[in-house]
Amino acid sequence: MTSATPVLFVHGIRTSATMWRRQLTILGEAGHPALAVDLPGHGSRLAERFTVEGALAAIDDGVAALGGPVVLVGLSLGGYYAIEYAARHPERVAALVAAGCCAIPSGWPLDAYRRLARLIRRLPDHGLWLHTTLVRVLLPRQGAADTLAGGVPLHVMDAGLAATGTLRPLKGLSRYPGPVWLVNGAFDQFRLHERRFLGACRNGRLVVVPRASHLVSLAQPERFATVLRGILDDVAAGRPRPIVDPVE
Repeated sequence: MTSATPVLFVHGIRTSATMWRRQLTILGEAGHPALAVDLPGHGSRLAERFTVEGALAAIDDGVAALGGPVVLVGLSLGGYYAIEYAARHPERVAALVAAGCCAIPSGWPLDAYRRLARLIRRLPDHGLWLHTTLVRVLLPRQGAADTLAGGVPLHVMDAGLAATGTLRPLKGLSRYPGPVWLVNGAFDQFRLHERRFLGACRNGRLVVVPRASHLVSLAQPERFATVLRGILDDVAAGRPRPIVDPVE
């Protein structure tokens, strides 16, 4: 599959590229080129301050490493920056997969999230125990291990959320001319504006994964991999898809 379009994965907040290990393994076993990058303030780039331009530069480095254009896959925080990158550089993105990021990052929900993050940071361990406990309770064992393997960035939340609040994902989706898949877990709290996100896409599809939470690729890794393989097949074949895709 040397001629296959490469896949670039972008992680969520307070995790790292290691959260994509299962998906990288599945694609690697199929001979598909793929890479996961660390955003500023996370994983191998823990010492860097999180900024919009820094996050987009990290994605651009990944695209260059893969030889682009890529199928760009982002989850949660990574989804918002994948949308922004695709809007700015559509020629480098063959298709966009935005997972767990169908809520507009502004207004009172963002303010409340930032206040909660600041309260948690005041804990003696800056929230390390709470974070790791929730990850281990809410995710399967392997998903939790992959999430935590790159370390837990304890001080990135406020800068990351503040930067993300400057993004306009609906505008970004409307600017990107290529195919877009919005992939959400059925129990994802970030589905708040799902239909508005779908309506903003020029060429958008919605996939809802049953019994999956916000961290859909970690909560239901095999189902997510099945969705991703279908997307890659469609990109390779240039096939149209229904607006809403069922997942069994």
